[in-house]
Amino acid sequence: MNPELTIVIPAKNEVTMLPRLLSSLARQDYEPISETRVLVADAGSTDGTISAALSFRDRLPVEVIPGGLPSVGRNAGAKLACTKYVLFLDADVELADATLLRRAMGTMRRRDLHLSTVSIGCRQGGFCDDLLYAGNNVMQYIGARWKPFATGMFMLFEREAFWRLGGFNEHALFAEDYLLSKRVKRNRFRIVRGRVLTTNRRFRKLGHAKMCWMFFKTMLHTWDEEYFLEDQGYWEKS
Repeated sequence: MNPELTIVIPAKNEVTMLPRLLSSLARQDYEPISETRVLVADAGSTDGTISAALSFRDRLPVEVIPGGLPSVGRNAGAKLACTKYVLFLDADVELADATLLRRAMGTMRRRDLHLSTVSIGCRQGGFCDDLLYAGNNVMQYIGARWKPFATGMFMLFEREAFWRLGGFNEHALFAEDYLLSKRVKRNRFRIVRGRVLTTNRRFRKLGHAKMCWMFFKTMLHTWDEEYFLEDQGYWEKS
């Protein structure tokens, strides 16, 4: 097994999207990708997600482990990792180009980083979807001057730094990725050139206006940890 990197993917009922992600991982030109452990933390899928994940074992060393909410699944995978780095990916994304993982790993090594992330793009989205993800990317770059901001779509962590920060807060019901990333030191964080592609289902589920409002409230409550321990409606239609 690759001693440098473990990949952790929390998933629930992702039989359609997970194969896209795993295919994009298998295409990466990161040399030891075929020996890189991929842990799918399944939260009780009933749609064939587990079978879809295991069907990639001829290309990637995929294992399925018990999961839960994303924070629980991510932490469960990180506990099994023995590698220097852990990459957390959402199950509904795919890596946009075959060089992304290699370049991100190179940046982590050269700059001795604790966390890196990438921009987000929308696959087959409309104008509003593209605009909101572009806004997220802009805020990510602006915010990095004061406080790192990364989403669970792509979070490449130095494992020891991840655990020094306590891992993901498993009591948080909203923005657990933001809660963790903002605690990373600015000089140990970078946004790597490139992006992951995702769908517009987050916007379809809650609506563009509500997603914008939730993002704005997150910024307003950045120092109020208790705010993130309450369900802000993100899961109401899951």
